[in-house]
Amino acid sequence: MAVFRGIFLGLVVVTLVVSATLSAAHLDGFNFGSGGSQTHDLFPQFYQSSCPQVNDIVISVLQRAIEKNPRVAAFLIRLHFHDCFAQGCDASVLLDNSTTIISEKGAKPNVNSLRGFEVIDEMKAKLEEACPLTVSCADIVALAARGSTVLSGGPDWVLPLGRRDSKTASFESSNRDIPAPLPDLSALITTFERQGLDETDLVALSGGHTIGFAKCSFVRQTRKSVCPGRGGDNTPAPLDFVSPTRFDNSYFKLILGGHGLLPSDQVLLTGNGRQVANESLFFQQFAKSMVKMGNINPLTGLKGQVRKNCRRVN
Repeated sequence: MAVFRGIFLGLVVVTLVVSATLSAAHLDGFNFGSGGSQTHDLFPQFYQSSCPQVNDIVISVLQRAIEKNPRVAAFLIRLHFHDCFAQGCDASVLLDNSTTIISEKGAKPNVNSLRGFEVIDEMKAKLEEACPLTVSCADIVALAARGSTVLSGGPDWVLPLGRRDSKTASFESSNRDIPAPLPDLSALITTFERQGLDETDLVALSGGHTIGFAKCSFVRQTRKSVCPGRGGDNTPAPLDFVSPTRFDNSYFKLILGGHGLLPSDQVLLTGNGRQVANESLFFQQFAKSMVKMGNINPLTGLKGQVRKNCRRVN
């Protein structure tokens, strides 16, 4: 536990550095920011020749979706997380039930809570018109998560691409490997370590909750002003009530003040020496950790397929 506190306190400092919001001009190329190592045959220029407009199409759909419902950004970041933690970043989470597939959508961490599928469907349809059977659903999910972060005011990063889509889903892996919102730090660390992620990644990725929401069934005691005393279990409560649709470090500041919404986040900051998180450092580490998470067991080369419809295998 002491080691973890040391790692976390290395991520926070006394002064708050406010990072400038990324301008719309930054969106087109996504060719800056802190990236991770290119692993598993993934590389940022994967679609440079086969579908050079892939980012433009994803962002165009995403901008319209977020304008209609700002919560879409959080939906898509969470969708990428849940996809990668169950069987790897292979778009298995998008598959519907069929005669051969038990969908991950019905697993406990996902059922009646995982959203954003229709936005991915629209992106895929547009990409199929422009570049048939070229851009994988797994890469669309990764691109959508990055775009959602940027459009919400968060960091950009160089994103390795080239993932392929699985032909299977894993209901069991979703139930086993996706972290539960429970106040057990050792269990959280173990869950992340199984995916090749460390404690620094755990803290940074938890910061993504800055634009998230949780059901009142999980947070009634910590959000009494939002959640009804009885019933209303499915009522959404913002995890960051200061700036719920802006990607910043205010959620860390709320946790540091003892106002974390999810027990799994509040437990990160046990101990003394609580300080104000440096937003610039958080942005840098979040970008690195997202690249690292996006490299969890991808299918590449001749493995898997590029689905024509993200909800079913070809």
